Amino acid sequence: MEKRIGNVENTEITESLLSFTNVSKSYGKRKALHDVSFNLGPGKIVGLLGSNGSGKTTLMKIAAGVSSPSSGIVSILGRSPGIATRAVLSFMPDQSVTESWMNVRDAIGFYHDFYPDFDAGKASEMLEFMKLKPEDHVSAMSKGMSERLQLVLAMSRKARLYLLDEPLGGVDPVARDRIMDALVQFYDQDSSIIISTHLVSDIERIFDEVIFIKDGLIALHEEVEILRLNHGKSVDELFKEVYAEC
Repeated sequence: MEKRIGNVENTEITESLLSFTNVSKSYGKRKALHDVSFNLGPGKIVGLLGSNGSGKTTLMKIAAGVSSPSSGIVSILGRSPGIATRAVLSFMPDQSVTESWMNVRDAIGFYHDFYPDFDAGKASEMLEFMKLKPEDHVSAMSKGMSERLQLVLAMSRKARLYLLDEPLGGVDPVARDRIMDALVQFYDQDSSIIISTHLVSDIERIFDEVIFIKDGLIALHEEVEILRLNHGKSVDELFKEVYAEC
């Protein structure tokens, strides 16, 4: 039986950046998302939390317009995902978007040429903060350095919605702290960020809201402070309880 906790309805939102209404996604006979509904407003860092195979990446790809839902409605600032919404949305997938022959300067130049909203000044600041040099080669980077570069590329766009799919996967604790500090420091509060992860204890300190997704269903969508008050537990403690059987 599905374990359902709390109220999945979000608090009142003055503007909806991202809205899912009864969204389902099937791959053949396998249903990756089941009737998912939620709204996300501006000024939020949201954790999309779930075990591997829970539906996090499917949800991210649908929001980014990379994949289409089997049913339901997805809206970004009132528009369906497509060419128009890509101008207000920056997606960092769970795989590298850079080529092995590139160095950091090449990657920055590629994004600057490809995205009109790319902020080269912000990118330069973030590179210094992340301790990345323009001459560093992608092929010689550690997993942590590569993740830092992917984050610089995604966050240097002037988007309204940032989707970061597993930005901490396989990254050492020092790199995780550097990435989280960068998210907080370079975060534009007119926008919102969704971060998918199962590494909850390492990152919950930066979340304003969390969405728990389990077996393609939304089990919980709540503000972090309300969650702690209502349940008397940290996000990580509640996460372990919900996904104990996964």
